[in-house]
Amino acid sequence: MESVNDPTARALRLLSLLQTYKFWSGAELAERLAVSARTLRRDVDRLRDLGYPVDAIPGANGGYRLAAGTHLPPLVLDDDEAVAIAVGLRAAAGASVVGIEETSVRALAKLEQVLPDRLRRRVHAVHTNVSALRWSGNGPTVDADALAVLALACRDNEQVRFDYRRRDGEETQRLVEPHNLVSAGRRWYLVGWDVRRADWRTFRLDRLDAPRLGGVRFRPRALPADDAAAFVAASISSMPVAYETTVMVGGPVEDVRRLIRYADTDLAAVDETHARVRIRAENQTWALTVIAMLATAFDVRIEYPEELGSEVARLGTRLRRIASR
Repeated sequence: MESVNDPTARALRLLSLLQTYKFWSGAELAERLAVSARTLRRDVDRLRDLGYPVDAIPGANGGYRLAAGTHLPPLVLDDDEAVAIAVGLRAAAGASVVGIEETSVRALAKLEQVLPDRLRRRVHAVHTNVSALRWSGNGPTVDADALAVLALACRDNEQVRFDYRRRDGEETQRLVEPHNLVSAGRRWYLVGWDVRRADWRTFRLDRLDAPRLGGVRFRPRALPADDAAAFVAASISSMPVAYETTVMVGGPVEDVRRLIRYADTDLAAVDETHARVRIRAENQTWALTVIAMLATAFDVRIEYPEELGSEVARLGTRLRRIASR
């Protein structure tokens, strides 16, 4: 990398690097800035004079890190980072995190006030050309402080303790090695290794209370899935539900999947023109809704449970009555 001769520009570049990672070795920073170790020390001193708390770690494996101060220092962002943060704040205004909507709007107002026109146009272009489906506001919400604690624990590979309410309502205490957080619609999940149960688990954050760092670091384990999102998806699909039904659909499996892609279903191709669909639902009404969706494009035959056929017949009668009006 070409050396930056202007001391001010170089100090800003150094600050940007220090804000990216928790720790940089002196050699890494000197190489990034294309300066000598002596010049790097002078640039670090310049940042300290400006009020940035930069810690120096001595020794052969020593280096520098930006320490926590008494106030939040100004952030140095490149163009792509500024656009990403602005777009993320706009999206967060409709998130399921308690109190995040108002906080996001305030932060976005401050950021957009200082954005150059070229970046403001980029943010506006992304925002106006991307639509988000907003669900009703009565879903589960997540405490922002809890989310921050868990995110830090995931980043630093630090054990975390919390109280957890299981699906059956039982209150438990958990000690977990957190792996990653997953956002699924309006729900958030923590994927982690449950230390006391010696197994991988998913935890819904709206059932989790009072997370606190355990003070013990751990060596990350290999997740038994491609990624955390895939692990959560598999965990959700394996959970028991209140109602299940199986239907035979007269259509190619891929066409069927596209029609009901948002429903909780398992699909299997019977042949090139038929698919078997297992519908998982919280109640019979939602199962009937999925069947009605399938019937708009395909022939459908109920396999299980047989008594559901009478409910479908009643639904058909109601629909015909509506059509006659």
